[in-house]
Amino acid sequence: MTLPACRSAAPLGLAWTLLAAGSLAACASTGGDADLGPSGSTDAARADQGPPPEPPVPGAVLANDLIQPGETRFKNLWRLTFGGQNAEAYWSFAGDRLSLQLRETNEKDDCDQIYVTSPSGDLRQVSTGRGVTTCAFFMPGDEQVLYASTQSGHVGCPIKPDSIGYTWMLWPDYEIYVTDLKTGEETTLVSEYGYDAEATVSPLGDRIVFTSTRSGDLELWTCDLDGEDLVQVTDTPGYDGGAFFSHDGQRLVFRATSWTPGNEAEEQQRYREDLDRWQVRPNSMEIFTVAADGSDRQQVTTLGGANFAPYFTPDDQRIIFATNHHDPAERKFNFDIFLCDLDGGGLEQVTHFDGPPGKKFDGFPMFSRDGKYLAFASNRGAGAPGDTDVFIAEWAD
Repeated sequence: MTLPACRSAAPLGLAWTLLAAGSLAACASTGGDADLGPSGSTDAARADQGPPPEPPVPGAVLANDLIQPGETRFKNLWRLTFGGQNAEAYWSFAGDRLSLQLRETNEKDDCDQIYVTSPSGDLRQVSTGRGVTTCAFFMPGDEQVLYASTQSGHVGCPIKPDSIGYTWMLWPDYEIYVTDLKTGEETTLVSEYGYDAEATVSPLGDRIVFTSTRSGDLELWTCDLDGEDLVQVTDTPGYDGGAFFSHDGQRLVFRATSWTPGNEAEEQQRYREDLDRWQVRPNSMEIFTVAADGSDRQQVTTLGGANFAPYFTPDDQRIIFATNHHDPAERKFNFDIFLCDLDGGGLEQVTHFDGPPGKKFDGFPMFSRDGKYLAFASNRGAGAPGDTDVFIAEWAD
């Protein structure tokens, strides 16, 4: 995978696209040789421990043998998907369902589509199947799901143009839609030529935050639930995106471009040239917070590398995020999930999955509202190069 938090159009961010391109090719997972199919082979392994715990989401299969040494925050682990490229699983308001991006194969001409879990354990497709999609999130009441799609300009998957180096595409056809889960009726929520995507909803159920180029740069904007009352939140040069509200609705946590001291002018010129081609480079990003009205912007991390997919802990006192800063290799393919305080201190590594080349990814963490469970995406247990699946961990404080 590659990097976006909500997956930026760049969606799964640095790690996601590298996997999609096969840059992170590999063989078997270090999590063991068990074939965790729907039959739930891990249940038998736990037979002497009594009945297995009930999954937090129907359809998830117990996968405790994929918990890695050092992952003391995980009491139990369930696997929701089995093969392909799947990520950005985000909880419903009630905490009993997930929305997610799913790609059944690793083929480049196969596009991410939006799905939700169902009481029967099946995954139900929400998006139309046209274009490419990203960043799904439940609306208040859990009867509607919003997501971004290029369907207004693409019937199939858009073809990525050549670029110099690794970049994310910011398709200008991305618009934000809302689909009613009962009727299937789809409406356009946010629409203007340019990149509008990466939308998430405040836990208070009153505002939506998204990333947009409508000001001429990649900035955070908010709007009401009808797509009206648009407010620009950020205005600094560089990419600001992948934002989530704090649980009290007062602040936003997001990822932003990090400039090299003394080299800002050159890097910002290159950034503008990329933006003119509807591209952005995600290799150097840090975590920031800002008040929902745009004031009091604060840098959280100064780790270097690609830091993305931040989310507040349920008490809003810490931030969980994905990063490759700890990978000593020149090309940092090993992504893990970390916790830190609001000032960047108290850094704690949560995941420790370190598979073969191309299978070293843990990212896109999101807590259920009650803090009992953590949904995330991982290469652990992958059966084919590039496979990324959705997991749910029972959280240990």
